[in-house]
Amino acid sequence: MGGAQRGDKKRRQAEAARRLAAAGISVPPKPNRTPLIVVAVVLVVAVVIGVTVLLNNRSSSSVTPTYTATASGAVVTAGNGPVTIDTYEDFLCPQCERFEERYGNDIVTALNNGQITVRFHTIAILDPSTTPPGYSTRAANAALCAVPAGIYPAYREKLFAEQPPEGGAGLTNQQLIDFGTQLGATGDFATCVNNGTNSAAVTAETNTAAADPALQTNGQFGTPTVAVKGAKIDLNNTNWLKDAIAAGR
Repeated sequence: MGGAQRGDKKRRQAEAARRLAAAGISVPPKPNRTPLIVVAVVLVVAVVIGVTVLLNNRSSSSVTPTYTATASGAVVTAGNGPVTIDTYEDFLCPQCERFEERYGNDIVTALNNGQITVRFHTIAILDPSTTPPGYSTRAANAALCAVPAGIYPAYREKLFAEQPPEGGAGLTNQQLIDFGTQLGATGDFATCVNNGTNSAAVTAETNTAAADPALQTNGQFGTPTVAVKGAKIDLNNTNWLKDAIAAGR
């Protein structure tokens, strides 16, 4: 459009505005779209950066376990390092999932490097928190079934990664079995899960842990609970694992 045409268009617009004004009709100014475009671009860039960071965190968040595990009752012993750490966990416990998210890689690395021995106490204090009750025990049983099936480290991580919310029904036995199949379970893993082979051991370990004064705070036992060399530690100390490894050298 030439300069004369643009000028003519502006004059017509001005004249139309004067006529409308004379008639008592106000015309709102044409909005400036530039700020909106800038904001939209900023938001798109922020989303892209956020997704990139999230994907990078996920891709670098998992340390592959190479340690071996054995089970006695509902206690799974992993590694052979000089420092013994006891962890008490319920697979429905949200705080246990957060603990795993925060310290899981560090613990696996220390296990892989032979720095620690971990006794995973597989317990079920949250059975009443599902409808119907009992998911904690079923998940704990499946985790113990994963030991002879040769997939315990990966299966334990899977249970936390796929943790259902409290108040629901929890994962079905078939879903628990499918996890094992995906991870390459050997032996009759499905029968172990469906029969609740380790359920009595889980109940016994739960009762023992809950009754131990050394594991209580103000007379209450909860999960996650961690003890180093038999002494319960304060998980508010984020350096607890480094301190334990340093003390064992």
